[in-house]
Amino acid sequence: MIDLETVDQFNLWYLIGLITSDGSLSKDGRHISITSKDEQILVDIKESFALSCAVSKKSSGSNREKSYSLLQIGDVAFYHYLLSVGLSPAKSLTLKELVVPKKYFHDFLRGIIDGDGCIYTWHHPKNKNLQASLRIASAAEIFSKWLFLEIRELYDVPGQIIEYTHLNRPNPVYNLKYGKLAAEVILKSCYYNGALANQRKVSQVNKIFAINSVVRSYTPGWRNW
Repeated sequence: MIDLETVDQFNLWYLIGLITSDGSLSKDGRHISITSKDEQILVDIKESFALSCAVSKKSSGSNREKSYSLLQIGDVAFYHYLLSVGLSPAKSLTLKELVVPKKYFHDFLRGIIDGDGCIYTWHHPKNKNLQASLRIASAAEIFSKWLFLEIRELYDVPGQIIEYTHLNRPNPVYNLKYGKLAAEVILKSCYYNGALANQRKVSQVNKIFAINSVVRSYTPGWRNW
């Protein structure tokens, strides 16, 4: 069980962000599941929160191979806490605004990026300079627009929301897209020294800044808010 009074709030809000993007709430009112391609982050979460549940394997969609990792948390109090901040079962299309303290929004957003974010890097074909962009995808329109406005208010960076409709899928997907400079501002504040994070995403962030470790180089002054 997660002790909501003593738990590290930075880690807690990262976990809530990851649940928002890659997790689900069971209708039984007790279980919270997180699925990830990266077993490492689920193991780190299990250890950080001293959870007794195991990290297992599962298949996804039509692929019967158990290539995804699963962490299932059974905790009634935590389940109800997630309901109180705005999460709900079957949230993929109905998710709306969440109650996230400004002080921990960076951690919450890191969880979102680790789950539903994509960090793209490439070299310009002419000048060979490293280019980058950050995209965050969601099928929930209200949540996507809320997240976009929160990011704009907190970081004061330009971005856009692009709506995609895929073949054979009735519901559109909303992509928040940020160019290199905006992505640098966002990622620098989210992936700070000692942050609980998906190490594959950390490696992508490091590549953008072309230094040994962006995590070690950034001092999160916002923690003093």
